Amino acid sequence: MSRFRSLLQASLNATRRALTWNIEDLVPPSERYIFNFNSKDELKKWHLYSDSEYGGLSSAALEIKDTGNGSTNVGVFSGNLSLDVMEGSKWNMTRSGFCGMRSKKFDGFIDLDGYDTIALKLKGDGRCYISTIYTENWVNTPGQDEDNSWQAFIFVPKENWYIAKIPLTRYVPTWRGNMINAKLEMNPARILGMSLSVNAEGGVPGAKSGPGNFQVEVDWIKALRMQ
Repeated sequence: MSRFRSLLQASLNATRRALTWNIEDLVPPSERYIFNFNSKDELKKWHLYSDSEYGGLSSAALEIKDTGNGSTNVGVFSGNLSLDVMEGSKWNMTRSGFCGMRSKKFDGFIDLDGYDTIALKLKGDGRCYISTIYTENWVNTPGQDEDNSWQAFIFVPKENWYIAKIPLTRYVPTWRGNMINAKLEMNPARILGMSLSVNAEGGVPGAKSGPGNFQVEVDWIKALRMQ
């Protein structure tokens, strides 16, 4: 009987271990790196855009900066915001003064359904930046080659590193920079890409605004599970 009980206990313990492994495997870790700007290879994942594509005179650059103090490298997104428009431009621009860095589309989708917050480690210039998440198109024009965009403002304090934590519920649906006045819900399981941008005008009260130079350092972008 003692031997039978030992075998039974061993079987129960093995079953518990198997069940525990399955549960842990189903629950994602509390945080997940999406982008880590620690090498020049990271630059291959992004492309720049600005109003210069439509006759504006703003400019932007993205580089990897060696901190020189033994710590990891960081990305530097910088440039100049201009409200001027190129004379004789064929584009009828209604506003200028914007620049952005957008990730190239992921190979398929990334699934962040197990997370509720986007975190960015930044060191800025006192301006307000815009974090954008692009998802599969089902809101604006289904069947068209245009992603849905969801945006949230980030105020980046000057000179000091700052971790901005943005709940996914704070991202609002937009179309070509304008908020969609409808109650819609993002699908975090079908994310195609992300961007970080800056406008010369607008933003949150107290933030630096207007034309001129801008610069923000980016260490990493993560997904967090806060709840």
